[in-house]
Order: sequence, then C-alpha cells, then structure tokens
Amino acid sequence: MTASAAPALPAAVIFDMDGLLFDSEILSRDAFLSASSEIGRAASEADFLVMVGRPWTINRVYLQDFFGEALDIEAFGAVWRRHYVAGKATLALKAGVVEFLDHLDALKIPRAICTSSVHEDVAFNLALHGLAHRFDAVIASGDYTKGKPAPDPFLRAAEVLGVDPSECLALEDSHNGVRAAAAAGMRTVMVPDLLPATDEIRALCRLVAADLHEVRTHLTP
Repeated sequence: MTASAAPALPAAVIFDMDGLLFDSEILSRDAFLSASSEIGRAASEADFLVMVGRPWTINRVYLQDFFGEALDIEAFGAVWRRHYVAGKATLALKAGVVEFLDHLDALKIPRAICTSSVHEDVAFNLALHGLAHRFDAVIASGDYTKGKPAPDPFLRAAEVLGVDPSECLALEDSHNGVRAAAAAGMRTVMVPDLLPATDEIRALCRLVAADLHEVRTHLTP
C-alpha cells in the first residue's frame, strides 16, 4: 500500500485480532503443543501453523484426521483451551496498536475487529489492555456462516459498519485471513506473525508490513 496504490483513505479499517492486535498466536501455539504432550501425542509447530486463521469448525476436522478417529477432539479442544486460558494474563499487545488506533481517531476512521475467535476471548483481550472502547464493532465466531478463508467474516464487518467492502482496509497476519479479506474485495495488508508472506499472499496484498507502525506511515490524507 503505497501513496500511488492507495490514493484515498479507507472508509473503515478491519482488524484481525490474534497475531495482529495481540501476541496470542504464540500463546495458542504453546498451548496446543502442551495439550498434545499432555495427551501423549506428538505434534510440532508446523502442525499448528496449518490451523492459523481458521475457525474451530474447520480445525476440528483437521485435528480429527491428524490425531485419528480414536481421539475425542472436543475433549482435546478443552485441554488446549485450558492451557491457553492459563497463559492469557500474560498476553502482550503487538507493536504499534495504540499508535495506530490514535491515528485512526485523528482521521475519524471507524474500525472493527474481525476474528475467528469467540466473543469471550475478544472481550478479555480488549479489557486486559483497556481497548474495549477503541472499536466500533466486533465480528467473532458465531456472527457469520463460513469462517476464514471464506470472505463471510469480512463482509459481515463491512455490513455492520455500513461501508462498502471495497472501501475497507483489512489488516491480517495469517494466510487464511488474507485470502478471506481479498475475497471480500477489501484493500488487504499483511503484517506477518508466525507465517511469512508467500508469493501467493503477496499477490493478494497492497502491502506486506513489518508492523502496524509501518502500516500507519502509509495511511495519510
């Protein structure tokens, strides 16, 4: 997203949450590996990365195939969740979040969170860092029919904000999130977290940025 690539300010900004606003993908990864170890099954970071940016409805099918039909995946999900919740109090904010939100305030640009996580997690994360009042809407699991990489979550976010999807700037850290935002017709920017940008993903993005500080420098009147 350069000055020539995006001559007009977006009408709204749509944020992913995990790995983009909060350092929660690392927390989820560590919880997944701990849960796998607890049930006596071997798993690696690569096995986790396949699931990044996708909803539980898709990931539970993947995990059932990965671990085998004999394992109760809902029970495993509960163990994973327990390990995740145990570490949530240490959840860190990603670089540049507050400064970016301040910049949007100055520009009077509305914004929403669009995530595969549940509303409970969004509320906890925002409250932990005092950010609940900084977003105009939250679109989370249960608010759309199909999760990322389908465009449904982003289309729903645009609908709630009353903005055409093509006039929205979408910020994502995952491949599936980028695919979803691009499919929704949004100006898409990737800020990589655990997954680097591939050639496919770069082709879908206006910009691949190091952090939100860099994205902010491109968002000028």
